[in-house]
Amino acid sequence: MSSEILVGFKMSIQLDAEWEGFHMNTDMDRGWNPYVAGSLAGLLLVFSAWISGKFVGASTTYVRAVGMIQQLFDSERVKSVEYLAKNAPTIDWQWMFVVGIVAGSFISAATSGSFRWKALPDMWEDRFGASRAKRAVVAFLGGAVAMFGARLADG
Repeated sequence: MSSEILVGFKMSIQLDAEWEGFHMNTDMDRGWNPYVAGSLAGLLLVFSAWISGKFVGASTTYVRAVGMIQQLFDSERVKSVEYLAKNAPTIDWQWMFVVGIVAGSFISAATSGSFRWKALPDMWEDRFGASRAKRAVVAFLGGAVAMFGARLADG
């Protein structure tokens, strides 16, 4: 298994050298190369599963976060939900992992100089217009479909 990981990492370094002049967005020239970042993320996932025996995931964290919020208003209801009885709404390693994703994304964008407060990405405006309501509806529906798929897969 480790030789496959090294081969994949060497391939990504080679692709990095071949695609050195390729940038998806000229505003983000100081960002990470996507091949290197993807390879490192893949290594993180492999080593995380290998060392801890747990797979990296986030969908359960969102359900637990909703359970924690709901406990503030109706703790009896939370106790009666079968899924939350099995997966107690607590702060655990997975919850902190999601917090780390948000914090790490911010730190990465801030240190690369690519961080900007922006309601709509340029690509979205170019394709679909400047409607924030349309963007919010599509983002919500996309999130609902992704969460449904994750829950369906018992993730």
